[in-house]
Amino acid sequence: MRRILILLLMLLTSTSACVGTETSNAVFHNSSFQANTEKENVPGTLVGNETPGALTNFGKGYRFDKNGWIYIHIEGAPYERGYQHGYLVAPEIKEILRSLNYLAYWNTGKDWKFFVDAGEKMFTPRIEQEYLEEIKGIADGAKAAGVNVTWQEILAWNAYYELFYSWWPNEMEGKFPSERKEKGHCSAFIATGNTTKDGDIVMAHNTWEDYELAQFSNLILDIVPEKGHHIFMQSLPGYIYSHADFFLSDAGLMGTETAISGLTLYDPEGIPDPLRSRKAMQYADNLDQFAEIMIAGNNGGSADSWLVGDAKTGEIMRLELGLKYYNVTKSKDGYFIGFNAPTDPRIRNLECSNTGYADIRRHQGARQVRLTQLMEQYYGKIDSDVAKIILADHYDVYLKKINPSSRTVDGHYELDTMEYVSDPGGALPFQPSGTVDGLVTNSAMAENLSFWARWGNSAGMPFNASKFLEEHIQWKYLDGYLQDRPSQPWTKFGAGEQPTGP
Repeated sequence: MRRILILLLMLLTSTSACVGTETSNAVFHNSSFQANTEKENVPGTLVGNETPGALTNFGKGYRFDKNGWIYIHIEGAPYERGYQHGYLVAPEIKEILRSLNYLAYWNTGKDWKFFVDAGEKMFTPRIEQEYLEEIKGIADGAKAAGVNVTWQEILAWNAYYELFYSWWPNEMEGKFPSERKEKGHCSAFIATGNTTKDGDIVMAHNTWEDYELAQFSNLILDIVPEKGHHIFMQSLPGYIYSHADFFLSDAGLMGTETAISGLTLYDPEGIPDPLRSRKAMQYADNLDQFAEIMIAGNNGGSADSWLVGDAKTGEIMRLELGLKYYNVTKSKDGYFIGFNAPTDPRIRNLECSNTGYADIRRHQGARQVRLTQLMEQYYGKIDSDVAKIILADHYDVYLKKINPSSRTVDGHYELDTMEYVSDPGGALPFQPSGTVDGLVTNSAMAENLSFWARWGNSAGMPFNASKFLEEHIQWKYLDGYLQDRPSQPWTKFGAGEQPTGP
């Protein structure tokens, strides 16, 4: 009954308008919602913004698209805000499901339903009611917009990376011949004190992933929950957490992370990373509480180096999280970098293997060196503009030249011959994978819940899917599942933002 009342309230208050036009009143007629505007939001019809800058409202939520990014604002009780989310990004959820149904079978030999069923069995007993309600709201909102999706699929999508990179490899062990795929992506840093130009915190991150799924990481998610802190983060359509893991909260916390390579341990009885990280972002008041939430019930599903700052105090923290071992280091004057290998000897030697920590032929070792060089080069000068330069860096420390590749801060596997490969489980030559974005913020911006973001990759290099597939026909099976990413500018986004023009 409560869900029905919430839905009726959203439908009765929803509008859809384009910038520069007057917003008209919504009407409720024959159990079907319509908004009397140029663009109608009708259940059973996928909504989206064909025109950049157009504003779509639904209940307390809204959406607009800008420079490659989808921005959605959602608020309220768990089911209510989830419903807004699902409705507003229904076209993207439909496309994601199409990709998952194809890629799951291609990459594993098991269909998507196999993983959906496994996710429901494994994660449902461990998910808090608040987040289960939000997930169910997302599914119902997308269904109202015409997408055939279940809440179990939304749950599995949220846990995709745990299911496919942690649970499934361990499930296969001893049953099927398998080669572990290297898990580790993203470049990041956080700096404070004398390291930065103004003595405040500066934080930067770019996301590395296989393009066929990373291309959906273009969601700016503004969440005002009924309880807990206001969260502003990068995410993916249908996700209740970030995954790209660049977030701000109105507690003054600002955080990001990079995955740790080589950890194969996994505890299916633990709490999944999507749930722990969302809870930490929403309910942590300080650095210690953030670490406590991430450590409690850790299942090893996403071994990470978390880089988190407190904009109110200027203190930064690195939380290295394996399975059994973790390490917390704090500083008010210095920096931490993220390059996909652990610095803690216990995690690196007792829980991981073949991390690439010091191997500059590989992306971990090469970026450990290059990020350190850049942080020292710009020491005392680092601000948002310098952070953008660092993220876009294409210097290859192994070949000692400008060479966009897997070894550069702005990663490009799609350009890499991989002729110097030292890890048989790593990426293949010219694999469509690498950096798809860049995000930067500082203390002042974080306190206002805002950041700079660039979609495509940090350096602005375009990616043409059809041209790539013509040149590298070994990846032709991705035809129809890879999207173009044209060059986009750096764009500033803030919580509660609405478009001011096309």
